[in-house]
Amino acid sequence: MSNQLSDRINSVTPSATLEMAAKARELRAEGKDIIGLSLGEPDFNTPDYIKEAAIKAVNEDYNSYTPVDGYVDLKKAIITKFKRDNNLSYEPAQIVVSTGAKQALYNVAQVILNKGDEVILPCPYWVSYSDIVKLADGVPVEVPTSLENDFKMTAEQLEAAITPKTRMLWYSSPCNPSGSIYSKEELRALADVLKNHPNIIVVSDEIYEHINYGVTEHSSMAEFEDMYDRTVTVNGVAKAFAMTGWRIGYIGAPAYIARATNKLQGQVTSGANCIAQRAVITALEESPDRIKYMVDEFKERRKLILSLLNEIDGFKCNEPEGAFYVYPDVTAYFGKTLNGKKINNASDFSMYILEEANVATVTGDAFGNGNCIRISYAASVKEIKEAISRIKEALK
Repeated sequence: MSNQLSDRINSVTPSATLEMAAKARELRAEGKDIIGLSLGEPDFNTPDYIKEAAIKAVNEDYNSYTPVDGYVDLKKAIITKFKRDNNLSYEPAQIVVSTGAKQALYNVAQVILNKGDEVILPCPYWVSYSDIVKLADGVPVEVPTSLENDFKMTAEQLEAAITPKTRMLWYSSPCNPSGSIYSKEELRALADVLKNHPNIIVVSDEIYEHINYGVTEHSSMAEFEDMYDRTVTVNGVAKAFAMTGWRIGYIGAPAYIARATNKLQGQVTSGANCIAQRAVITALEESPDRIKYMVDEFKERRKLILSLLNEIDGFKCNEPEGAFYVYPDVTAYFGKTLNGKKINNASDFSMYILEEANVATVTGDAFGNGNCIRISYAASVKEIKEAISRIKEALK
């Protein structure tokens, strides 16, 4: 019998970040000293006060199925967090807890999109956006941005991208991979365009909200009264709380969208992990000041990696305002031959760095922008210094 897979799965591109991480693991298994700057994963441990909450939940015998949309007291903690940090007011019926923010995004696409619906994605965008849209039979519409504009889409670009088939706009702020943050004024300009297109739903991915270096204050599209009923705010604890493996994400959304995602999730995974949910209650109830030490450290690493990259001829970098990535333009190397290897694009460049410098990065092609590569500085100072030194040597 031949191996027959669905057209749906055959159309999906493997996650570039996970694929590069797997390649790096393979090379390590072969004995190579690979420095991984590809994954968006903090190198800190989960804070002790959060771990203690999880241990307490184990000892209190939390081991049963959880409500599909999350424990009631976790939803209350999320509501309090939204009000405290984002000036957003939600009711419990508007909150759904999922197994990571990625599942939350997938849920929203599945319950909103019909075949052929278009979703506007400012480029660069997080690697999974495009394929999540495709899995819902939607059509990704990429809107290119530039380093000179800090990789942010303008109101004019948004207006030009809208067609009668446009159903959603997705963006992240702070952005993965660029670290760019939309100011309140910039979001208002986008909202003014959307006023004339009332059927478009906005998905605002705010997973890096707390990793903000203080240049631009964090703002949410749902803060605007005329956008509140059209915006799904997606967040989670993976990045800012160093809880990537705990797999808890959540949305604040119009009640009809929340009900629909709850219905879908009930047929797919049901409720998220019980122990993780109990730990996240503590994470969200405590002040964000308790995780500021990680943000301060990321800020120092940002300063370090930018200074080192700016010493390499051919790298063009802007200064990211949040998250923990730099997204340098490397087009100066396209068309060149390095150590006998022709560099045609960002994918070639990223692979060259892996093979010649033993440093794992991610091609910008995966983020809808083929001029750049993504480098994560969620690594130790020692690793950052060694990695950039190796890259510099490999490019001589």
